[in-house]
Amino acid sequence: MGIFSRRSQTTAAPAAQQAAVATLPVDPALAALTGDYAIDAAHSSIGFTVRHAMVTNVRGSFAQHEGTLHLDGGDPSRSTASIDVQIASVSTGIADRDAHLLGSDFFDAELFPLMTFRSTSAEQLGGDKYRITGELTIKDVTRPLAIDLEFAGSATDVYGSERVGFEGSAEILRSDWGLTWNAALEAGGVMVSDKVKLTFDISAVKQA
Repeated sequence: MGIFSRRSQTTAAPAAQQAAVATLPVDPALAALTGDYAIDAAHSSIGFTVRHAMVTNVRGSFAQHEGTLHLDGGDPSRSTASIDVQIASVSTGIADRDAHLLGSDFFDAELFPLMTFRSTSAEQLGGDKYRITGELTIKDVTRPLAIDLEFAGSATDVYGSERVGFEGSAEILRSDWGLTWNAALEAGGVMVSDKVKLTFDISAVKQA
């Protein structure tokens, strides 16, 4: 069952039919999910994958991030998301590479400590699949980003907190955000691909 399984009517219908639709009861399970949520960073991950030296992938993540979600169980277009990521928390498993990413060749973390996402719209794609569109800011560049999400479920945890989960991904060209550093390879090609895959595994707790 989708978290946003009801769609607004897009075509005209007889008045009697519209009245019948208007009086349909709201699904209690969906209504119960409507509300404001805080992302639980300890049980969530924001990661990336980038091609290295044309032959393999390097994976990394940002350990420190916070955000909020507003979910509307009746109208997905009214749902929103806001995420702030601490650039200094980047980790790829190699300290020297992390230091390079934090420097002026890439994120320039001292001047631009945050990467942010602010949603502008949301829609249901079908079933448990959704798309949230917004603005991603890296350094001093803000550009649109669409994230495809799948609703992973909801539950009450052992502490009595209501949780929802989402898994999502998006692809960007890092050069669109001014991350253009590279090095040419002797055999052709470049050290770091322009395309970057972003991944999101989000657990969020409903607020009182």
